[in-house]
Amino acid sequence: MDASVDQAIAGVWRIESARIVASVARIVRDVGLAEELAQDALVAALEHWPRDGIPERPGAWLLTAARNNALDRLRRDRSLRDKLEQIGLDLEAQEALVVPDFSDSLDDKRRDVFQDDMLRLMFTACHPVLPADARVALTLKLLGGLSTQEIARAFLVPEATMAQRIVRAKRSLGEARVAFELPPPEELDERLGTVLEVVYLVFNEGYSATAGEDWMRPQLLEEALRLGRILAELAPGEPEVHGLVALMELQASRMHARLDGAGKPVLLLEQDRARWDGVLIRRGLAALERAAKLDLPRGPYVLQAELAACHARAHRAELTDWRRIADLYAELAAIQPSPVVELNRAVAVGMADGPAAGLALVDQLAAGGKLVGYHWLPSVRGDLLAKLGRGREAKQEFERAAALTSNARERELLLERAASQQ
Repeated sequence: MDASVDQAIAGVWRIESARIVASVARIVRDVGLAEELAQDALVAALEHWPRDGIPERPGAWLLTAARNNALDRLRRDRSLRDKLEQIGLDLEAQEALVVPDFSDSLDDKRRDVFQDDMLRLMFTACHPVLPADARVALTLKLLGGLSTQEIARAFLVPEATMAQRIVRAKRSLGEARVAFELPPPEELDERLGTVLEVVYLVFNEGYSATAGEDWMRPQLLEEALRLGRILAELAPGEPEVHGLVALMELQASRMHARLDGAGKPVLLLEQDRARWDGVLIRRGLAALERAAKLDLPRGPYVLQAELAACHARAHRAELTDWRRIADLYAELAAIQPSPVVELNRAVAVGMADGPAAGLALVDQLAAGGKLVGYHWLPSVRGDLLAKLGRGREAKQEFERAAALTSNARERELLLERAASQQ
């Protein structure tokens, strides 16, 4: 296969797969079957596009192929044909068969249909019939377009374990006959927490890709932002929804400063803050203000947004209020204990009280053994050792971190930092 066609198909699938699965799921009312039919459309593209050329609207081509697969299956399968008859009077189901593509020319009504489809897919995958970890994994697979390997790495579990988890989740949804619909208001709170977690995990995969040649995957980041904004409209009285939106807006504001002219990663304290997106910063701070006005206890996303706001408000790196950041991480650790939160607190303590204080906390974490295989632990330790003038030890830590990461850009940065040590 021509490499350019292969890359085009992979790129289109990354962007459009979630919308295709969501649209087909509204026809067949079965998430697992919808993914299977969408995958069949992908196989068809792999067969036809190298021979016939890439279509003018590749997303629409895949959507049409997937819908045709769905209709063929409905005609063949009696139970699914009965299901079609049941939804035949449903206007939304009829619209699912006629929306032509994902182009900018879609009218507002059809754009709303796509948004509703994505929300239905999120809440279906996050149904309480599934264990929490399965909900997150399945939604990342369906909405984030992540591979099973990428999801497994994000959860620090073997790929085979994650594959079984996803298969079991889809089977459980089918066996429980979970409806492809938004939950009623009385069930919203029960399922909202997992949805927020999933959206943020998708955002993080876009912000710092776990694997591959690119440090960031902007299409995932933008999709997570879009979904977060929709959720904020759906649940305007939930401070954690606004907190998540604020957090994502503020972090996304740094995107253009996170790479230099050669495409290499630029660390936070070295970024040109004039390149931070002022519009996204204002949006993020406004979302944080909306969360505060609800006058409810600060949850994990609101606290993380407060942390991001500390950086956004510092026009120069040396103006950063590291003491406040350390205190916010301590507050976050109290309500959401996590070794990753403690690692971030160690970084803030190292900035506020000196690298020796930060290193002491990092060494405690390392001794606990909870972050084995997590490349940021040796990376942070290497940074603190370098600041203390312990170059040989820092070099070893940076090299260890480089060996643990699957992201090529990140590995290059870590090896460069290792090489710079004396």
